Amino acid sequence: MDKILVLTDVHVVPEGETIIGLDPGARLTAALEHALARHADAAALVIMGDLTHHGTGAEYHRLKGLLADLPLPVIPMIGNHDRRAPFQAAFPQAPRTAEGHVQGILDLAHHRIITLDTLDGPPYPRGHHAGRLCAHRMAWLEAALAGAGGRTCLVFAHHPPFPVGIPGMDAIPLAEGDKLLALLAAHRPVHLFCGHVHRTISGTTGGVGWTMFKSTCHQGPLDLATPDSSLSIDEPGAYGVLLLPPGGVIAHSEDVLATPAAISERASRQG
Repeated sequence: MDKILVLTDVHVVPEGETIIGLDPGARLTAALEHALARHADAAALVIMGDLTHHGTGAEYHRLKGLLADLPLPVIPMIGNHDRRAPFQAAFPQAPRTAEGHVQGILDLAHHRIITLDTLDGPPYPRGHHAGRLCAHRMAWLEAALAGAGGRTCLVFAHHPPFPVGIPGMDAIPLAEGDKLLALLAAHRPVHLFCGHVHRTISGTTGGVGWTMFKSTCHQGPLDLATPDSSLSIDEPGAYGVLLLPPGGVIAHSEDVLATPAAISERASRQG
């Protein structure tokens, strides 16, 4: 079976900064080292957006260093915390459409990997973290699905196109969610993968099966009442391992604890 590694919501910050006391760079490194020690045979690594926390050039520069010299292709996506211009300056080889959206296709023997750009902007609405798929991006996706040649399509989008029962995150979903689900349902076999919520969740909506993975850094609590999208807790980070038999997909989630020893080892190498 082919194999794909999946990370999401890595939220890299400048060296020396933290999120709720956690270093996203150290957590990302721990996840990468854990994954590659066990799954170096993967065909590719997909990172499903929120590559950085503030979308600055310095953050993308740090991320590029953390991803340097990996022994497999890396497919970076962008989420609501990202910004197009500094991302494209740091990752000029990332796939993009004629309109400049960060979307791409990777064909394997029995599967087509389709990565989407759900960032709303530019211009970027102040304080707004919901996602969008404009007409250009939707048309591109429809063509990508139609041209799959019988392969099972694995579609990756940072924002989920459906509510998950967590009010804070359900307030900032993909705006065109119903349209996306209808398009995917019309082109089965297909499976959707999302990030954004910082939790491992799975389900079926509108006849479309989907899987969500946790962040490599901080997680969202299972709070079914509070309308606050910024809630974060210190739980182990994780990465996904997709096994791809003909006609299907098996999604595993692996937790990784960034131990003090791992953090010290990385800090020593960077120093």
